Amino acid sequence: MVSRRYLRIKVLQAIYAVEKNQKEDFSISEKKLEKTINDSQVLTVFFLSLLPELTRYRTLKLEEVKEKVNPTEEDLNPNTKFINNKVIKQIEENKNIKHFCVNHKIDWSDRYDFVSQIYHEIANSDYYPLYMLSPDHSYKADKEFIFDVLSKTFAESELLHWFLEEKNVHWFDDYNDALMAAYKNIEKYKENQPNTVELIPLFINDEDISFYKELFRKTLLYNNDYQKRLDSKLQNWESDRVMEIDTILIKMAICELTHFQTIPIKVTINEYIELAKLYSSRKSSVFINGILDSILTDLKNEGMLNKVGRGLIN
Repeated sequence: MVSRRYLRIKVLQAIYAVEKNQKEDFSISEKKLEKTINDSQVLTVFFLSLLPELTRYRTLKLEEVKEKVNPTEEDLNPNTKFINNKVIKQIEENKNIKHFCVNHKIDWSDRYDFVSQIYHEIANSDYYPLYMLSPDHSYKADKEFIFDVLSKTFAESELLHWFLEEKNVHWFDDYNDALMAAYKNIEKYKENQPNTVELIPLFINDEDISFYKELFRKTLLYNNDYQKRLDSKLQNWESDRVMEIDTILIKMAICELTHFQTIPIKVTINEYIELAKLYSSRKSSVFINGILDSILTDLKNEGMLNKVGRGLIN
């Protein structure tokens, strides 16, 4: 399930790409935007599908140890708590995840060395031995362990970051959101439930789909109008001295203020100030706040803020 902020970021990136490639057909740009958003769920399933691969790897290594010339008692009777983790078993047996992996060609079978390295990152953590030695074999304990894997190993692993970003350049920005989505998917798992639990959908409802598509389309459609409004506020500044990202953020904010009646004004202003902090210069958030405050006054005087429902909240 993606957030509105995530969608705003994706629209920002898509508009930036359009401005850098003026020759590209608009419909192609929109399809690319849609694909980058949908690909975030692919990244989520990469995280989920890696968990069973880790237990398969560990199972294979335990079997190899038993074949030693003089196996120890521990070799013959190893601790199998990890490979028998009940939550990982559910992920492995989930029909919807299997189907998704087939459709999106998610396959770890030829990544033995990589899976081995990720397993050892987990095995060398502080939480792994605590889990393995704990007498608690409950479903809850198994789930808490998986949460540790996600938040303490997957979130921090430079190797995993590198591997997934090599697969898709957009996943650099999507990494944490997709990891949180994996967390939320596992969070809703219950013991002894059927193997048909569905993945949490990307969108709560169709409104979010309409939101990002309309924001993208209308920001580009009214680009010249928004540029004139911006130019009128720059005074002694030339528009080409304003950072490209700042310009796009201001135009997106104007679009949202004037075309999205149910989004409160404060929400819009605050969101674009925060995006400026994330994606632009150190002073951009203050600059954007000042420009939007002035433009907001004009829009009110012109009667262009037709807010309804939740959008009326001050």
